[in-house]
Amino acid sequence: MADAISGIAPSDPFGKRYDVLVVGGGNAALCAAINARREGAEVLVVEAAPKFYRGGNTRHTRNLRCAHDEANEVLTGPYPEDEFWDDLMRVTGGETDEELARFTIHESKGLWDFMNAQGVRFQPSLGGTLSLGRTNAFFLGGGRSMLNALYRTAERLGVDIVYDAEATQLDIEDGFFHAATVTHSGREHRVTAKALVAAAGGFEANIEWLTEAWGPEAQNFLIRGTPYNRGSLLRLLLDRGVKSVGDPTQCHAVAIDARAPKFDGGIATRLDCVVFGIVVNRNGERFYDEGEDFWPKRYAIWGRLVAAQPDQIGYAIIDATSIDKFMPSIFPPVQADTIEALAEKLDLDPAKLRQTVASFNAATKPGTFDQNVLDDCRTEGLSPDKTHWARPITEPPFYAYPLRPGITFTYLGVRVNKQAQILMEDGRPSANMFAAGEIMAGNVLGKGYLAGIGMTIGAVFGRVAGKEAGTYVRN
Repeated sequence: MADAISGIAPSDPFGKRYDVLVVGGGNAALCAAINARREGAEVLVVEAAPKFYRGGNTRHTRNLRCAHDEANEVLTGPYPEDEFWDDLMRVTGGETDEELARFTIHESKGLWDFMNAQGVRFQPSLGGTLSLGRTNAFFLGGGRSMLNALYRTAERLGVDIVYDAEATQLDIEDGFFHAATVTHSGREHRVTAKALVAAAGGFEANIEWLTEAWGPEAQNFLIRGTPYNRGSLLRLLLDRGVKSVGDPTQCHAVAIDARAPKFDGGIATRLDCVVFGIVVNRNGERFYDEGEDFWPKRYAIWGRLVAAQPDQIGYAIIDATSIDKFMPSIFPPVQADTIEALAEKLDLDPAKLRQTVASFNAATKPGTFDQNVLDDCRTEGLSPDKTHWARPITEPPFYAYPLRPGITFTYLGVRVNKQAQILMEDGRPSANMFAAGEIMAGNVLGKGYLAGIGMTIGAVFGRVAGKEAGTYVRN
């Protein structure tokens, strides 16, 4: 087993027989590995990324959403299961498996204690962010710290971990897993195991696959997380008779700074300024209600909205009254003393942008601005109207942030049941294949997103998959 102190994997992990093979290296994978090991199983985790980039999108997270009945030292108030359910229904429009969604929400109540037991520590929510202090628990030190705690626990328990190790073939017969071919250091290794946990994420870093679904527009997408989430395990499973779930064009996609790198820009490139101003496209035209609802419930629709615009780009425009209201991107805003000068810096038509801003200003109605409630600051007579937090954009200097679709993870995945068992095309659950995390999140997220729910789904089903895999092996 791995050295209990250093966590160094054995010199030849591929020369051993394992009970449970976990493919993936993020939150879901580690929760599964920990629980399977605690059930007494010999566990191997294979992570396609190098050690520095381990963990997939977990590296870039900050928090998880969890139902709870009362406040604690971090969470500022209760968040009942029914409210969580209502929030999920609002963002998904009902496109969810109700049984699995309600199961996820109920099980989320145990995540606070579980994560603390694995060494994960929490802190109060950050200022100038998504106003999630009541609903979401923020990781002290962010996702990387949380991930490191899970790895330390797994290694201490004796889980073997190999990096730069990609599952490239699966030996599956009539829905039963026998072995995987894992490529490591230029060599192929056959890894036999009594159970498989698939927790290797979606295909968001696979631009070719995104293009199949979206068309050439996908070439302009930016990938917020790791370049290693290419969906290779998902493709292997689907090619071997596993039942799929989800639309390949549905994903967690937010509007991020267009100046972000193609891959791995992370959470620092997200922009939370939309509700404080207006967003226009390449033609200088508004195209959606910027104040439709609280930002945590709407920020994840803006990636798709921008993706539908010409050249897949948009521009958030605010003035001096709003520049200190949100957590800014790591890139400074474009700044000018007039709207026309701002347009020129953005390569937009100055007259058109001036007209759009003037029309918006003229349509705003007097109200009491309050970013913490659905206030009465709105417009009237525009298409689309802005329903909350609408204030005239009149105070120089004026600021702009260019926006691109930032893909976090895709929703096409594998079907599972409450035991995290993978379902085959005929609906039968596999006896020894389980899934957790983004690779099965489409069961709960048909569309839309709630801040922190990706981590919730991963942790809930990771725990279940590990326990069920371990129980299967023991029995």
